[in-house]
Amino acid sequence: MADVSTVLKSSKRSVSDSRFVRACLRQPVDRTPVWFLRQAGRYMPEYMAVRRQHSLLDICRTPDVAAEVTITAAERLDVDAAIIFADLLLPFTPMGLDFEFVNGEGPVVHKPIRTREQIEALRTDRAEELIYVAKAIEKVRSHFAAPRADGDRLGIIGFIGAPFTLASYMIEGGSSRNYVEMKRLMYGDPSSWSLLMEKLNAVLAEYAAQQVQAGADVIQIFDSWAGALAVNDYRDFVLPYTRDLVQRVKALGVPVIYFGVDTASLLSTMSETGCDVLGLDWRVPLDEGWKLAGDTCGVQGNLDPIALFAPQDLLKQRVKDVLDKAANRPGHIFNLGHGIVPGTPVDNVIAVSKWVKELSAR
Repeated sequence: MADVSTVLKSSKRSVSDSRFVRACLRQPVDRTPVWFLRQAGRYMPEYMAVRRQHSLLDICRTPDVAAEVTITAAERLDVDAAIIFADLLLPFTPMGLDFEFVNGEGPVVHKPIRTREQIEALRTDRAEELIYVAKAIEKVRSHFAAPRADGDRLGIIGFIGAPFTLASYMIEGGSSRNYVEMKRLMYGDPSSWSLLMEKLNAVLAEYAAQQVQAGADVIQIFDSWAGALAVNDYRDFVLPYTRDLVQRVKALGVPVIYFGVDTASLLSTMSETGCDVLGLDWRVPLDEGWKLAGDTCGVQGNLDPIALFAPQDLLKQRVKDVLDKAANRPGHIFNLGHGIVPGTPVDNVIAVSKWVKELSAR
């Protein structure tokens, strides 16, 4: 288990040499930093060449390959941050829950968690088995240790899933439209729900600590399915556990980005987690989303990822629209409102990175 005092010592790095980290802390920057959700993925020929030789889980669990994929994307796109190549569900394995990726279906848990006994059987003492992600981060950090031509140091992002989203995958067994089984357990057996969330947080906090000790500057927490919840359900069944996880990660000495999809109705409540940055999807204008998030955090986003398929004149206007709504306010990180999808023209992604730098120069 990672020693928290060691993590704190290793994470006390100067933020002055990384505009990405400064922006996460709502400090002034010379221009808006930019990176892309799922920037290493199936739209990029270099990644597809690696995938022909390795499965998704093989890439995640092989530090040299995960680092290579992470570095290649960051350099090709000329972004301000590299997010480690990993998957949200990796903690399932050390917890004793097997899963696999099935073509056309995504992740599948063959024995979903539906009973108190199954929850009690989940392990929380084997998070060290996830150390391969930290080893990949060490390699990425070493590669990007030197300042870039403009004197800036590229930021390194580690990430974990949020307890709600991981619990939902565990209970549903995969993707879902209505989340019936998850809500059935959440509503009908709140003590078992609480136990599951607490066990997930124990593993996720240790997993984040490994990543910070390895050199992650920021941790992003993905709550991909939070938009399935009504505000009162989020507040009653999710907010206390997510707030606990955010605070445990912040105590490691790094900023936290918290991101969900279809969460416009939840933004003001999500900001109560104490996160440093809220990720906005594309369904809410950035200025309105920031108003909902409040003055206590920055925002990340929020170009529609499908706008990357548009002609470049329209795409550039959409980029400008996002930047105009941010109005050079400290704390904005340019990103998409969700991940890059397969088939996206790489040249358009590169162009967006370039335009953000040109259009946002202070």
